[in-house]
Amino acid sequence: MYENIVVAYDDSEFSKAALLESSCWIKRHGGKAVLVHSLFFDEEEFVIDPGQREKRFELGKRACYQMKEKVSAELGLNGSLESLICEGEPHDVLVDIATARHADLIAIGTHGRKGLKKLFLGSVTSRVIVSSPCDVLVVKSLTKKCTGVYDSILLSYDGSDFSKKALEHSCKLSKTDGSEITAIYVIPRYEEMIEFFATSFIKDNLRHDAEKIMENARAIAKDNGVKINTEIAEGDEAEKITETANRLKADLIVRGTHRWTGFNKAIMGSVAERVFINAPCPVLVVK
Repeated sequence: MYENIVVAYDDSEFSKAALLESSCWIKRHGGKAVLVHSLFFDEEEFVIDPGQREKRFELGKRACYQMKEKVSAELGLNGSLESLICEGEPHDVLVDIATARHADLIAIGTHGRKGLKKLFLGSVTSRVIVSSPCDVLVVKSLTKKCTGVYDSILLSYDGSDFSKKALEHSCKLSKTDGSEITAIYVIPRYEEMIEFFATSFIKDNLRHDAEKIMENARAIAKDNGVKINTEIAEGDEAEKITETANRLKADLIVRGTHRWTGFNKAIMGSVAERVFINAPCPVLVVK
């Protein structure tokens, strides 16, 4: 399913987690991965220290080589990993390489942020997710294990074409790993977003619509030869998704993408951002 993976690597614990997750997938299912280490320089750096560029290239090259050799030896991935050192904006480099190599997946590490930074997942991660030509796996170093195996998948489903594609992708993963899929739909609390009072009649209609959406999800899964569990919740979508992932001990959260454009290309939807930040497991964004 994922045979050609681009891994963003900067020698941080977060990127090591992304590499380990990808490498374990390759060990189990086959494929190959390239560690991409991108270096960005500005004119001031060259003026202050003309030799800075060569030094950083050498350090990056050494870090990638050592980690590639370490992971290859530990997991027996002879010839499955390579490394590439590039110059340029990290998100541009990752997207360009993924495009040129017809990658199936970009794996990138990130971590939760607090305060104002909770609005920004990090310019590199968010821009890669928005611009990637393929699926993106977001891995946090705080995850307890990186195995590349997904026994329990939590799918965020709202009946949109994007979530339907994510559902079909989840079914493929289920067939690959024998995963159990739980699709969750969160009924929004409109009264918290606008001056709106939800009468019992309106609430009943919202619940009815939610049940139809879940019925549709089960039908799509059945057509794909997979049986799924469904849950309906009410409240803050990001909170309910992360709470459910924790309760189910999910190994992976799967989400569709809404092809963010304009200003949203810099700042993704708040729900998506908060899921990435607070998720107890890797999050797969299906493009």
